[in-house]
Parts: sequence; C-alpha cells; structure tokens
Amino acid sequence: MAAKQPPPLMKKHSQTDLVSRLKTRKILGVGGEDDDGEVHRSKISQVLGNEIKFAVREPLGLRVWQLVSAVMFSGVAIMALAFPDQLYDAIFEEEPASSKTPIRLYGGALLSISLIMWNALYTAEKVIIRWTLLTEACYFAVQFLVTTVSLVESSRIATGAMLLLVSRVLFILISIYYYYQVGRRPKKV
Repeated sequence: MAAKQPPPLMKKHSQTDLVSRLKTRKILGVGGEDDDGEVHRSKISQVLGNEIKFAVREPLGLRVWQLVSAVMFSGVAIMALAFPDQLYDAIFEEEPASSKTPIRLYGGALLSISLIMWNALYTAEKVIIRWTLLTEACYFAVQFLVTTVSLVESSRIATGAMLLLVSRVLFILISIYYYYQVGRRPKKV
C-alpha cells in the first residue's frame, strides 16, 4: 500500500484580508477597549498589562510627609526609650509616673512603627503606602483619645498636652488626605 502524500501547503491569505484580520483580533479580544478604557495592541500587552497603569502618581509632598513622620516617630521612640521621665514631664507637666516601664514599652512600639515608616519611604507600591498612612492616622487618633481621657481624668490642662492634641488632629488630617490621594484613580489623559 502506498503512503498518501500530504496535500501541498497552500498559503492562506487571511492575514492580508482586512475583514479576516478584524475577526481574528475580535476573537482574541485584542484591539477593543477593556474595563479601564485602555486599548491593547496585542494579547501579550493585554495579559501582562501596561506598566504605566501600575505607576503611582504621587501627590505633592507625600515623600516629605513620609520622611517627617519617620523622623518624628523615631525621635519620640528614642526619647521614650532613653529619657522616659523627661518625655512624660514635657507632655503632662507633672511628676513622672512611678514606673518607667510603660513609657519604655510605648517607645518600643513607636520604634517598631517607625521602622515601617522608614521602609514605606522607599517603596513605590500604592498598597503599602496607603497602609502606612492608615496606620499613622489610627495611631494619632488613638493617641488623641488617650491623651484627652487622661487630661479629663486629671482635670488639669497642661500646655504640652494641648499642643500635643492640636498637633495630633493636624497629623490625622494630613495622613487621611494623603491616604485618599494615593488611593485615587489617575485621570485619563
């Protein structure tokens, strides 16, 4: 029995035919707009994505705020660890607490948060930046509440504590502002 010869290769002209090319692109899902309004030129760019889409457009002053926060958290943490009595006296203007342990634990917690702040300063990932800003805002809110309750319980108004409260409200507003600015979708150009 003789082996059948395969038919001769015929060149298809479908790629030169405009209608056929459009049909092929439609089947592949290429060339049309996706949910974000972007037009992909190839399946590869559609699967891998466009790196411009992932670039964070940073609000003006974000990196400066992150640097100020990291320095501020580190400074207060070192002061709480090394000089707990002076830190307590500067805020509440009264005799220091009998035990330095709670103030030093506070310094250790602040030092841990400051390490997160320092690392967030060098990242470009939007999620990490937003989480650190939210952590910062939550910390300032808790500190505001704790300081307010302490002042009400002691029925004393210390200048240092009032300055701390005003600064914490300002820091909460700044952190929340940047949190929402980083989370906004960039405008289409």
